[in-house]
Amino acid sequence: MLIVALTGGIASGKSVVADVLARHGCTIHSADQTARRLMEPGRPAWEKVVARFGRKILRPDQTIDRPGLARIIFNDEEARAFLNRLIHPLVLEEKRAAIERLAKEGRVKIFVSEAALTIEAGFAGFFDKIIVVYCRPEIQIQRLMERDHIERAEALKKIQAQMPAEEKLKFADYVIDSSGTIEETVAQSEDVYQKLLEDHKKKNSVQNRQ
Repeated sequence: MLIVALTGGIASGKSVVADVLARHGCTIHSADQTARRLMEPGRPAWEKVVARFGRKILRPDQTIDRPGLARIIFNDEEARAFLNRLIHPLVLEEKRAAIERLAKEGRVKIFVSEAALTIEAGFAGFFDKIIVVYCRPEIQIQRLMERDHIERAEALKKIQAQMPAEEKLKFADYVIDSSGTIEETVAQSEDVYQKLLEDHKKKNSVQNRQ
């Protein structure tokens, strides 16, 4: 099984690429969805987040107010570092378990980890291949403003809290520029998928010779 990282900055277009790969049968493991589960009431991450930020971070149903938490961490570097130290290892643990289970089943050719902070978390070396999705800065800002219904200043703050795209691109095996139309992004994603199939064949060939 080929282990692939799909990464890129916030609002860069990763979900479009993930949808294309999923349609081709790749298993997509979303770090964001995993983090949501890890922070459900009663889970260890929930308890630690509440202990750190107080019960003011909770909604009436005791779930964590994620937009509220996001506002805190994007304005407080120490708080952001705390959350990343807490969540990243837990997400990687879940990812490892999923990979081990799927490898035993033998049905999946390509496992794709969709995570914005793969490189920042120091996990780049875990993957066989890395796809970096990026777009021009002004387009990223506009997309984030529209997606999160926020002002430009807040969008910039969120973007600047992550590693610059130029740095991420240094780690890329494959690059997808999502600055154009969705159709253009899809076409690039289709091309990358074909390359991943070749990578899968090569990895299998090497393993079979060992």
